[in-house]
Amino acid sequence: MAITLVDPSGLPKIDAYRQVSIASGAKLVFVAGQVSWDADGVTVGEGDLTAQVEQCYLNIATALAEAGGSFHDVAKLTVYVVDWTPDKMPLLLEGIARAAAKLGVTPVPPGTLLGVAALDVPDHLVEVEATAVID
Repeated sequence: MAITLVDPSGLPKIDAYRQVSIASGAKLVFVAGQVSWDADGVTVGEGDLTAQVEQCYLNIATALAEAGGSFHDVAKLTVYVVDWTPDKMPLLLEGIARAAAKLGVTPVPPGTLLGVAALDVPDHLVEVEATAVID
């Protein structure tokens, strides 16, 4: 595996992600921001943040598979949530957990969560982009 995830001593341990990702692979993969579209471009989970987060993560896994990798190769995630407020965290985490269960992984690479005013399509509540390193 090309990615080692760690929580250095001296930094707080966060359950939702690891503080540092150490990459040693040969191929760097950048996955464009994924929204909750299915393969036909239809929005999954309209109005449902949890369902949309799940679909975003599944779409990232699909993109990584095309590049010869998986969620185990993710070095960094960036999550953009429309009108973010801290009370949305349980919905976000539930979507991640549902995707993780389907994918058989624990996606905890370093991540950045950003609240945004809007995304390109009004029905989209979340967008997730990934950087991966594959052996």
